[in-house]
Amino acid sequence: MADNLIFGKEEAKFLAELVRNKVEFMVVGLAAATLQGAPVVTQDVDLWFRDVTEPGVEKALKKVRGFYLPPTAKNPPMFVGKAVQLFDVVVRMDGLKSFEVEKENILEVPLGRTKIPALKLERVIASKKAAGRDKDKLVMKALNDTLKAVRERKM
Repeated sequence: MADNLIFGKEEAKFLAELVRNKVEFMVVGLAAATLQGAPVVTQDVDLWFRDVTEPGVEKALKKVRGFYLPPTAKNPPMFVGKAVQLFDVVVRMDGLKSFEVEKENILEVPLGRTKIPALKLERVIASKKAAGRDKDKLVMKALNDTLKAVRERKM
């Protein structure tokens, strides 16, 4: 696994608080791939929650002076505050099953003294393929090469 250089101190504190409060969530998208060693860059970190309105999310946000902004007709759900501005709340994932099914496809990634759940690279690739956006197509070779390398290391 790559060193966790994508999170600052406050961001790591927020993720640790989510874990401490037993919130069911996972890091998905390119951030999950990066945490597994993929040489890719992303502008945000996508977090997929079983239920973003559960009390543990609010408790974690309060610890870092963040807030949850519910969705409106024009805006998706989002977090507000300096410590959580990197995070996007994901409500669905292209090409994947429900959160309940996909939570079986996570691995625990070390983050300081905590381990955070990240969607396995295979499932990140499946989602990127299903989305089929140009930006997803651009990273597929890097993701597939990383997956191959990870599998070879396990042999």
